[in-house]
Amino acid sequence: MKILIINPNSDPAMTAAIQKTAETFAAGDFEVITEATPGAPPFIETYEDAARAAPGMADLVRLHECDCDAIVVACHCDPNLDLMKEITSKPVVGIGEASMKLATMLGHRFSVISVADRSIPNKEALVRAYHLEGSLASVRATNAGSGAWGAEAPYLEAARKALQEDMAEVIVLGCAGATGLDRALQAALHVPVLDGVICALIIASGLARYGVATSKARRYCPK
Repeated sequence: MKILIINPNSDPAMTAAIQKTAETFAAGDFEVITEATPGAPPFIETYEDAARAAPGMADLVRLHECDCDAIVVACHCDPNLDLMKEITSKPVVGIGEASMKLATMLGHRFSVISVADRSIPNKEALVRAYHLEGSLASVRATNAGSGAWGAEAPYLEAARKALQEDMAEVIVLGCAGATGLDRALQAALHVPVLDGVICALIIASGLARYGVATSKARRYCPK
């Protein structure tokens, strides 16, 4: 089995971090390849950023579709996820959807820890789109800035507030750049902490093994 992971931005360091997490989780059971999106901005912060990433993401899907079994979109706002589902016959999983839906299985309510205050409404809108608002405790921001996406301390501080003040029981890391922080945070917080990259791989590999993919009966029918 081979899973293509698309990093919707063009940041090589984040792409490498995602690949490292994916390889560790796959542990040789299946192959993973992470590709940065050509022509995309270095970080997906706005709807315009997502729109600029769309052509390159579509090109990556078409380039790798014949030699992969599933596709993961590795940005927590799930940019262009509907487009990806429409243009391929392979299962496509976004790390935002995967992590938040798995969180509902692990506790009564979850909190998403994002990068900046400006991303909070976007996350809340995504939660509503996935019909998970009844399970959301809060969305909190580290406000560490996009350049500090892999810093542990800001995520730990925001997650502690979510647990103590918002009554969260599960923490979702709301940025692909936070990949690799889950174990240390979980050890410090004593609740499940979910890395979206791993959550998406759990679902994508399972769907591929099961032999099912996105229905093309109506919504995602390309013609």
